[in-house]
Amino acid sequence: MFKFFLGWIDSWSNTNTLESNQVDRSKIVKDTQVQWLRIIPFILLHIACLAVFWVGVSWFAIIFMIIFYLVRMFAITAFFHRYLSHKTFQTSRPVQFIFLLIGTMSAQRGPLWWAAHHRYHHHFTDTEQDPHSSLHGFWYSHVGWFLNEQNFSTRKEVIKDWLKFPEIIWLDRFNLPIVLMTAFAIYVFGEWLAVAHPNLGTSGLQLLVWGFVISTVLLIHATLCINSLAHLYGSRDFDTTDNSRNNLLLSIITLGEGWHNNHHYYAGSTRQGFFWWQIDITYYVLKAMSWLGLIWGIKPVPQRIYAAYNSQKQNLKMNPIKTQTKESS
Repeated sequence: MFKFFLGWIDSWSNTNTLESNQVDRSKIVKDTQVQWLRIIPFILLHIACLAVFWVGVSWFAIIFMIIFYLVRMFAITAFFHRYLSHKTFQTSRPVQFIFLLIGTMSAQRGPLWWAAHHRYHHHFTDTEQDPHSSLHGFWYSHVGWFLNEQNFSTRKEVIKDWLKFPEIIWLDRFNLPIVLMTAFAIYVFGEWLAVAHPNLGTSGLQLLVWGFVISTVLLIHATLCINSLAHLYGSRDFDTTDNSRNNLLLSIITLGEGWHNNHHYYAGSTRQGFFWWQIDITYYVLKAMSWLGLIWGIKPVPQRIYAAYNSQKQNLKMNPIKTQTKESS
């Protein structure tokens, strides 16, 4: 039992490396049951949202909630996804650590766990081997996939290129304590504000509930919508072998991740909104950071991608019946 709870503190303490060539993932998806005891923190986080009826609300708590959501969403989309998973830009070790730490505060497990599963997703998208394949329905692709035993481990063989950084391993191992310390720090900050600036009308519990609990739940599910909704609803500008879609609403709430069909057609660019009308806030911020010298080596969208897009649009114009068939499917 001690070893079990130790796994909450150190996620590497009682999990094994999952080698891709030793695992039949088609059986895992179908047979593995939800590990209810292990996901108690995830369940409690959602239940804690009900505390809003006791702590009340203030304009400061709402603003703090939005800002903390946006900062952590940027860390997830820019550094967990575009940097750690796909290496679409370069940065220094201190900047790397700071933003991966902020991303870890999002309660989406550790950075290496996140990146490894995402790389698996791209390698086996919408097949039986995809960790959150849309083939298994909305529930599984949204939350069911990470609630089972098999997907608790960090797939170290997929992210060997990052194992040379002990500080990233530390973030991955102790992701839950980092989240708990974040929540405690927000509570203490709220208590200090209640004494130092009572005119703000907030308190430790109020800021904890709005600024951490609700903000984190919204952040988690917005991210998970890319796994689920972005494979169900939206347009397909590129002909890919998966069900990926472009979705403006998802792009707004995830700062640019909703251009999912673009991303699955070509995942090697920093920019996911390939065209000027496709809002990609994460890319805009990364571009500004490059001007300040905080990041560099931003990978552009190759001209061949735009050529493929124009060619596909031209073919669809010449074959309207084929266009209707694609849309109906």
